[in-house]
Amino acid sequence: ASAEFALVGEVPPHERKPEGPFGDHYGYYSLQHDYPLFRVHTMAHRRDAIYPATVVGKPRQEDFFIGDLLQELLSPLFPIVMPAVKKLWSYGETGYHSLAAAIVKQRYAREAMASAFRILGEGQLSLTKFLLVTDRHIDLKDFPATLEHILARTNPETDLYVFSNLSMDTLDYTGPEVNLGSKGVWLGLGDAVRKLPRTFTGSELPQGVFDVQVFCGGCLVVGAPSRQVEPNIAARIASHSAFAEWPLIVITDEPGRAANSTINFLWTTFTRFEPAADIHARVTQVVRNHLAYTAPIIIDARLKTGFPKELTCRDDVAATVTRRWKEYFPAGGVEMGEADQSHLT
Repeated sequence: ASAEFALVGEVPPHERKPEGPFGDHYGYYSLQHDYPLFRVHTMAHRRDAIYPATVVGKPRQEDFFIGDLLQELLSPLFPIVMPAVKKLWSYGETGYHSLAAAIVKQRYAREAMASAFRILGEGQLSLTKFLLVTDRHIDLKDFPATLEHILARTNPETDLYVFSNLSMDTLDYTGPEVNLGSKGVWLGLGDAVRKLPRTFTGSELPQGVFDVQVFCGGCLVVGAPSRQVEPNIAARIASHSAFAEWPLIVITDEPGRAANSTINFLWTTFTRFEPAADIHARVTQVVRNHLAYTAPIIIDARLKTGFPKELTCRDDVAATVTRRWKEYFPAGGVEMGEADQSHLT
């Protein structure tokens, strides 16, 4: 009774029609696929109806702020629905489904994994591709601080889990085929077990590495040629002495851009990697049927063959927005971003 519009029709079983390509909230032009068809017989609407719509695209767009507001509004419900989960935050800079972080109760050994499974089994949260979990109070919205907190406490041999051969969000093209992929859970519990490096001091670099940037304590962003040119560079980086003290290294085609800001790092890293295919380590062993990873952990976030094109806006639109930004937001305090890159900063 409160609807502005009502569409009446049917969805015929097994009938599909092609849809796409179109720009999506991950920041890419989704490819064309066949989807179920809705045959509309009747459309009704209120007098002077308002059509609710939003602009999606590379973060941060309008849908980003709507998504964050919804998280704020619903956050008091998380501990009610999932009693062992104190706080939960999904990162809109990754398209939301690609990365989330949680603060959970740890009243007995490994209880945190029970909460991780609970999160990954809850409604739309089941689309989460990678989940960071801790039992200490931190500001999950501050991603660099959250990542440092995890890296200072984790033991990758026992705290990093990768689950293969699972379903994945339709618009995430990092998996072996549409709707299929994997998930990862990384625990960082208790007190810190290491002091994180904050300055890269390596002098010699492995062949192929063309840039090294520090994103935050314990995490490097490393530039490397394409996967086609250097398919095995992750192994060389993981075993090289220059990177031995760094618990996490992200390989990317665009290290300067990825390390430039938190938004760029989140988007470049987590929209382009799939845990089962793109996590590497100095040593990987099977211990009690569990993959035990020895740091450094490598995330290969280089673009893959056939990956959708990056979403961009027209040059004239970008120039207009850049010129009028202060007119749009005279009070300031609104992040400009790279207009030619559709508002990534």
